[in-house]
Amino acid sequence: MSSRIEQLIDEIEEYIDSCKYQPLSNTKIIVNKEEIDELLRELRMKTPDEIKRYQKIISNKEAILNDARSKAEALINEATMHTNELINEHEIMQQAYAQANEVVTLASHQAQEILDNATIEANNIRSAVMQYADEMLANLENLIAQTANMTTAHYESFVNNLNSYAEIVRANRAELNPQEEDDLLKEGVGDAEAESLNLDLLK
Repeated sequence: MSSRIEQLIDEIEEYIDSCKYQPLSNTKIIVNKEEIDELLRELRMKTPDEIKRYQKIISNKEAILNDARSKAEALINEATMHTNELINEHEIMQQAYAQANEVVTLASHQAQEILDNATIEANNIRSAVMQYADEMLANLENLIAQTANMTTAHYESFVNNLNSYAEIVRANRAELNPQEEDDLLKEGVGDAEAESLNLDLLK
């Protein structure tokens, strides 16, 4: 069944396929958080409408039962009319009673069978609809979780790239200005010696 939820899922997949890949990566992409949030927000708003639609299908259970009751009443009325016709025949009075009872009994059995079948059919429809709704909600939950994981992975990759670029900048700076690097090393050695001296004094 084509629905707006399926269209939204298709739009999210198309959007993800259209995203640009991150530099030096064939699997990680760059997404617009606002666009993803907007699609997910519309998806959440549409989900109750889908559930309401299937609740209307469940409500057809009453229509099925009413139809079964109408058929049962029609059978009983027909049996009653037939009984009255037999009773009116004086010459076959005893036979009329026997046949009338048989017709009423048969009609009652048939009416009960119709009601039982209608109830089973209505329950099957309800179970199928509830199962479908559960599957839709499970798929929606998985989609939201996957989207959240992708966003977290992109953020962590971004931070790692920044740290990598910072390391490259520090290395280039040291290479271009070795004197400054030597000063930093000397300061580091001096700090280490001072710290060692303090430890000796403490002992």
